Amino acid sequence: MTQILGVSGSLRQGSYNSALLRAAQQFVPAGVELVAGSIAGIPLYNGDDEAATGLPPAVETLKEQIAAADGLLLFTPEYNGSIPGVFKNAIDWASRPPKDVARIFGGKPVAVVGASLGGFGTILSQDAWLGVLRALGTRPWCEGRLMVGRAAAVFDDEGVLADEQLRDRLKEYLAGFVSFARTQGD
Repeated sequence: MTQILGVSGSLRQGSYNSALLRAAQQFVPAGVELVAGSIAGIPLYNGDDEAATGLPPAVETLKEQIAAADGLLLFTPEYNGSIPGVFKNAIDWASRPPKDVARIFGGKPVAVVGASLGGFGTILSQDAWLGVLRALGTRPWCEGRLMVGRAAAVFDDEGVLADEQLRDRLKEYLAGFVSFARTQGD
């Protein structure tokens, strides 16, 4: 079975990106498990803290989830036209110590999607992730894009994806990324 790790870059309980991750879990192709990872509990990175106490347990968990997955799917919000600090911080922690980068991220198939209240979805945040993903040595999938704009109109009050057209786009996107992830493992 192919295992994809999905990580929402928001800590907000009513996050549209977390809702998009939950929807994606329902629509992955057969033979695929989309596991939800978490950035909750990851403190702000401080090299002095790392030297004194090592990696926090939440970071160790995220690192091992990434390493075990056949692919990584980032569900990114967009704050002030870029990557949310809390999400970037979690990935920065996961790249520590530097000797672990190749084991955790090296050659890992990665895709980025996102939902926002604005009309342009998360295009700027998704673009900003590319430099980070390159620096980590991942294999970003750039054949498809999924940017959910005006997210309040496509999710119901319980955070369920209610837009059928978007459901179809999500299914197509997931099928494309899973196919890419599977070929990268050969």
